[in-house]
Amino acid sequence: MSAETRPATAGGPDGHVRRVRLPADRRTPAAARALVRSVLTEAHLDELLNEALLLTTELTTNAVEHAGTDLDIEVTADEIGLTVTVSDFASGPVEELIVGVRNEADEITEVAERGRGLLLVDHFASRWGTTYLPTGKGVWFRLDRSGDADAGPEHAAHGTPSGDPQPATAAPSAAAVSELMKISPDAYADDPLPDFATHLLTGVAEMVGAAGGLIRLDRGDGTGPQVLARYGRQPRAGNKLLHVPLTVHRPYAGELELDAAPSAYAGPLAVLAAERLSLHLENDRLRRADVRRQAWLTFLAEASELLAQSLDVELTMALIPQLVVPRLGQWCAVHTTDEWGRLRLAAASHADESVLPQLHKVLAETGPDSVQARLREATRSAAQVPLGGPMEGFAVPLIARGQRLGTLAVGRHQRHRHDPDEVAVLEDVARRAALAIENARIHAERRRVAQTLQQSLLPPVLPVVEGIGFAAEYVPTGGDADVGGDFYDVVPLPDGRWLVVIGDVSGKGVQAAAVTGLVRDVIRVLVGDGKPLPEVLARLNETLVERGGGRYCTLALAAVGPVVGGRLDVSLHLAGHDRPVLLRGGGGGGFVGTGGTALGLLDRISTPTAEVPLAPGDALVFYTDGVTERRRGRELFGTERLREAAAPLAGYSADVVAARLRATALGFSVEAPRDDIAILVLRNEAA
Repeated sequence: MSAETRPATAGGPDGHVRRVRLPADRRTPAAARALVRSVLTEAHLDELLNEALLLTTELTTNAVEHAGTDLDIEVTADEIGLTVTVSDFASGPVEELIVGVRNEADEITEVAERGRGLLLVDHFASRWGTTYLPTGKGVWFRLDRSGDADAGPEHAAHGTPSGDPQPATAAPSAAAVSELMKISPDAYADDPLPDFATHLLTGVAEMVGAAGGLIRLDRGDGTGPQVLARYGRQPRAGNKLLHVPLTVHRPYAGELELDAAPSAYAGPLAVLAAERLSLHLENDRLRRADVRRQAWLTFLAEASELLAQSLDVELTMALIPQLVVPRLGQWCAVHTTDEWGRLRLAAASHADESVLPQLHKVLAETGPDSVQARLREATRSAAQVPLGGPMEGFAVPLIARGQRLGTLAVGRHQRHRHDPDEVAVLEDVARRAALAIENARIHAERRRVAQTLQQSLLPPVLPVVEGIGFAAEYVPTGGDADVGGDFYDVVPLPDGRWLVVIGDVSGKGVQAAAVTGLVRDVIRVLVGDGKPLPEVLARLNETLVERGGGRYCTLALAAVGPVVGGRLDVSLHLAGHDRPVLLRGGGGGGFVGTGGTALGLLDRISTPTAEVPLAPGDALVFYTDGVTERRRGRELFGTERLREAAAPLAGYSADVVAARLRATALGFSVEAPRDDIAILVLRNEAA
């Protein structure tokens, strides 16, 4: 059969003619069908309804897809049939812009992608052809009532081309094809595709008289092609089979296979069914891709949270491979660069722990084709680098704030290679891991600086003095990267006595540490010059008012004389500091001293002197507010609880008293200290 190049005009005085111009959008086929349905109803040609609607849908859908211009739809009906013409306004050959090229292939696998609309027109129409007008071009088809169509070579609605073998079954009606194409997956099923594919395959196979059929689908997840639907017997390789590839995007791939005798309609029906199934497979692919992307976003959020919780460098690097394996690869290794630019293995993990020794061996090998060489290339190029066997995978650089910290190497999955989504996720994990490592390094450096600075503000050891016992306990705040303002010291005086110092500078951090160092150094210089303690406190107050930056300091000074006749005299000065606890050797205790003015707040201060004699076994317990303000919920440790905790320790050595009070204060709450805890004990050790 050959297509005509001009339409057969129909109508006349008793004909029905309708014309309409429609835009090129997804609603056009429905509007065209409504127009055809109304004309057929008026002309009483209801028996042509199914074929007319099916072919109108094909032509208008193809025109919308390939022309992209407005469409003119003309419908003409008379007593014996119907003519529908679909025209567009695009330039170029009509076969390409309206319905695609005509299929001349013998094998169904060679059907042109955009020529499938003409196959249906060629099968169901009484006649069809093309039109060429100055404004555009189009395709028309003619449907006649049964028995009224011309019996010439142009009539192929139910005939068989000369020389072709007779089909095993009768040609399916347009109504049956239309009903088959209306099949949709069950929206409420857990996995609706198998049932839908089976139903569709069964319908097509029964229409074309196929002995068997298969639909294979490979989702690209490493499981390989799977049978999605099966009909009848297994198609035999020796038979002439119809193979129709499914038009789906990667990583999906599949085909529809029918064990059917060749016919004029078996191929087009198989292609139509494959297209119908491909549409729903594409929806399934997009839905699964969306679910997978949501899962990857959740994974990245959880990974970021885990990495952010660790501020320890070694722990952070050990955590990274645990996040990657086995979800993103069979193995993972983190290498860091030292100050000389050399790579060092920091952490590694494998899904099979028995393979870890082999993995370490491969990672340690050197040479031009070794993993080490590829890792160095990734570091130098700051780009992804593939890794060859035996540990196949790829490496990405670890870069944070412009610094190249090392590499993240990941082995491929056991069953398939990494897809683009996984590669993107791994690159994102590498960026987040590098930032976490850099943050942990910065925090470690801050902690090291803080600890060094804190130690410089405390005496390395307390002096050993005959007859006098000194002991101290110091607990920094929970944030060990911050420097506290608490300090203590024991300084020798020019007159042979010893000066016990404990103080607390307001605030934390570098500024508080600077003020703490200033207070400590000023005290040492002034007492070294032999200045009396009231003058030392006055000079120190002036210094803090001028150079303290608004910070103040509470201070307790105690000048301790040598033991004379078993008695130890203590001259106590308090500048806004809490009063110490006096523990009697024979039992009992209480607070001693007179409160004064904190330093750095006022131009003039008052620091009364209190003389406290210590008998053999007596002790003075100095402390900072980190002890008394230790919090458990809304409850404070307080001074009274401190006194009650110290009272049973009367008669114990200074070391024991300090250690027991430290343990009691820390045990009061399960939380880490919010403020530094400093305890200094002075005891008369005379026999």
